[in-house]
Amino acid sequence: MQENELKRGIGMMAALSTVMGTVIGAGVFFKTASVVNSTHSFTLTVLAWIVGGLLTICAGLTVSELAAAIPKTGGAIKYLDYTYGPLTGFSMGWAQILVYYPANIAAEAIIFSTQLINLFHLNPGILNYMAVFVALSVLAINFLGSKVSGNVQTIALICKLIPIFLIAIFGLFIPGAVHVSFLPISPSNHANLWTAFGSGLLATMFAYDGWIGVCDVAGEIKNPKKNLPKAIIIGLSLIMIIYTLVNIAFLKTLPLEHIAGNQNTASEAAIKLFGEFGGKLVTIGILVSVYGSLNGYTLSGMRIPYAMGKSKSLPFSSWFTKLSKKTAVPYTSGIFQLVIAILMIMAGSFDLLTDMLVFVMWIFNCLLFIAVFKLRFQEPDMIRPYKVPWYPVVPIVALVGGIFILIETLLTQTNLALIGILLTLIGIPVYYLQQRHLKHRA
Repeated sequence: MQENELKRGIGMMAALSTVMGTVIGAGVFFKTASVVNSTHSFTLTVLAWIVGGLLTICAGLTVSELAAAIPKTGGAIKYLDYTYGPLTGFSMGWAQILVYYPANIAAEAIIFSTQLINLFHLNPGILNYMAVFVALSVLAINFLGSKVSGNVQTIALICKLIPIFLIAIFGLFIPGAVHVSFLPISPSNHANLWTAFGSGLLATMFAYDGWIGVCDVAGEIKNPKKNLPKAIIIGLSLIMIIYTLVNIAFLKTLPLEHIAGNQNTASEAAIKLFGEFGGKLVTIGILVSVYGSLNGYTLSGMRIPYAMGKSKSLPFSSWFTKLSKKTAVPYTSGIFQLVIAILMIMAGSFDLLTDMLVFVMWIFNCLLFIAVFKLRFQEPDMIRPYKVPWYPVVPIVALVGGIFILIETLLTQTNLALIGILLTLIGIPVYYLQQRHLKHRA
């Protein structure tokens, strides 16, 4: 099973950087509007971010057991393949190709364009066209090669940390323009408390998305029994604290009614905190951060159809595996991904797209949590360099939280959930048709 014998060269600090660098993105700046729009409560908003962080920690600790025991290139797809069979692994890859990466690209391009329009007071009518141009520009950068796109990621990582820490620190210590109180807990719009909290929690999940990325390097971490849970607990706890502080800063700076549904919350709060010029500089930092996130999803996403094409899992596999001559970039996969993203830009909004991708991915996350129980029962002698701590409590918390997210989405955004399920299920006949095609060719 451990045929590739990955070299364990990643230390504690490198693992911690991987966790934080993968998770921290645009969500912390732009999901506040959606969380507050759901909760209409200071307390419920803060609780949603804390509970979202705790759920993410449990999820990361759980799936890392699979990652350490099944250290195969391909990450979660391979864990599902090993536990449930190739159709399940293929279905996750299909969902990533058709929903997860294109929806992320579309959502990030939309939010980047929204902020650019707000910063320079442009005509809002050009939003979709600008979003398409932004997504196209990132793909063009990736066509220049992985070195160039990698440099963009490095610059963006630095830039995204600056506005986060500035807003968190200044927002915490500067007296707020808005009086905040933990009481009363109930939503100010008289909505049902549990429904409001559930919708708010769902909205935070996009900001915490990316936690599964550390699992891809679990097989290369030194002393995984000690360092892997440390990196996940410390890294995600720090992210949870940062996210909570940033949101408290927003809530202290702008009234609840102004934040609810307002995707310019981050830039407006920055202007309130640092003045017109300073606020614009922070907003530019946020824009660079979003552009970096968009680059990261483009960089990673275009390699999924390429990898599936290499294994002949997709129809027209030879087309998906084409590489550019000079830079060896899977350009056809990139173009395919961009086309789907453009369709999503034209059809959806930032919140709609992010909620759909979160819903679809959490279907597979729940299968991964169940896989931990399944393999513990079926293969008790499997070599597990790392075991999830406090078993079975942590996996149960992750699974219950995941099921809650799925049910909440189905109840509150039924059409969106059904579209996500339909797009995923389309992969099943595609899988069987491709398998039949391969048998006929053999």
